[in-house]
Amino acid sequence: MALSGLKTLLEEARRQNRAVGAFNVASAEMILGCVEAAEETSAPIILQAAEARLSAVPLEVLGPAMLGAARAARVPVAVQLDHGKTEKVIRMALDMGFTSVMFDGSDLPMEENIAMTRYFADMAHARGACAEGEIGSLGAGEGGEKGAPACTDPEEAALFAARTGVDALAVAIGNAHGIYAGAPDFRFDILAGITARCGVPLVLHGGTGAGEERFRRCIRGGIRKINIATAVFMADAKARAAVGGADYFAMSRAAREAVRRTAEDHIRVFGIGKEC
Repeated sequence: MALSGLKTLLEEARRQNRAVGAFNVASAEMILGCVEAAEETSAPIILQAAEARLSAVPLEVLGPAMLGAARAARVPVAVQLDHGKTEKVIRMALDMGFTSVMFDGSDLPMEENIAMTRYFADMAHARGACAEGEIGSLGAGEGGEKGAPACTDPEEAALFAARTGVDALAVAIGNAHGIYAGAPDFRFDILAGITARCGVPLVLHGGTGAGEERFRRCIRGGIRKINIATAVFMADAKARAAVGGADYFAMSRAAREAVRRTAEDHIRVFGIGKEC
């Protein structure tokens, strides 16, 4: 099984009317916990690292660990750079062997976003990797920065997908990174419009806290990849705090187990796995 391409996983999810869980990681415990959850449920997953979070663990360190875990896994695992912003980091991820990269140009004017996303999609495809793009604006960025939310326009999504050649498209339907202040108001009418016009698999960022019913409605509406980051980071941090003390290995075991449970819970909701 082992290291897999993003497009392969998303096409299979489309055939099964399911979504693939994409889990952001920043430590060995997170990596191993997510892979163990995938193996327990016989589910493919995507391991991700966002460029904005690489100040904690450099890609030169984190990337090889992600790839090593993916290659050793008993289930298909894709490895993706999430929210890539700079050519240096995107090229580094591709050079390492990441099977997909995301260029996030959602804060750029439309034409510039199209041109830059096409550039990086061509770069990824030339290396046998896949590419994800984003159009629309979430209420908060991956690095915690705030922004004005703006839902994706279905017509613009179709144009963007056609002109960039991306293998997956992240859309904004009322979703946001981080923790939702209240119940999120997802625009399922907009999602339906995007799905009807856009032929590429759609991605939901800001999955943490969306809730089981919204997840299922998103999947029925055409979402094929769901990103979970905050829930993974919180599970790790809370588990370590609960153990406390100076026993690193006890904290490590607790964090790994907490991440495994968190990832497994999401995988089962997303509908891929032997018991879903």
